[in-house]
Amino acid sequence: MHTSRYDIATGVEGEYEPGSRRKVLRNCLGIRTKKEMDQVEDAALMAVQDRYYNEAEITSGTSFTAELIRRMHRDWLGRVYQWAGDYRSLDMAKGGFVFPPAVRVAENMERFERGILAVETPCRPRDLGKVSESLAVVHSELLLIHPFREGNGRIARWLADIMTAQAGLPLPKYGFAGEGSRRNRAVYLKAVIRGYGRDYADLAGFFEAAIRRRLETED
Repeated sequence: MHTSRYDIATGVEGEYEPGSRRKVLRNCLGIRTKKEMDQVEDAALMAVQDRYYNEAEITSGTSFTAELIRRMHRDWLGRVYQWAGDYRSLDMAKGGFVFPPAVRVAENMERFERGILAVETPCRPRDLGKVSESLAVVHSELLLIHPFREGNGRIARWLADIMTAQAGLPLPKYGFAGEGSRRNRAVYLKAVIRGYGRDYADLAGFFEAAIRRRLETED
């Protein structure tokens, strides 16, 4: 079945906030509008990212683990959703693509940690193209597992930002806002989907272009 939105099974993670017209997930703050929820989630992400940076929660030598990624998610959304930091218990699909079943998430994250994360993190300083390839592999595989009910893309981009910093490069300028944002999002989403089939070239190219955009603004 094809849909432009998530298909959600029953369960607490699939509940919507009463009065939100099924646009806002049930939350701890009683928020009912998508606009307010977007603002709250964005502000919380900026705050937790600043905290991690200022308190050196993650350093240039940090190897990522499944538990660290769960903690990042919990620290970000813990005051918003009761399931923050927990692996999803729902089977999900988006745009006709069915993600691996929820019962496999823990196993898949363990395999992700032992394999890709162990090899690719910490992300060492190298040629920009090689760093971009590492970002693409980690990004694609984490999004394919889709470990959380909500926020997978933002967690994956946060991880990409940290890996980029570990490699001694400026943070990617994704271009998801302002002029050209629609095109950049389309390019990104298409590249992510190709990455699900382990064709990482387009996504590596996206990350390289995003980092180069940042470098150009810093010149």
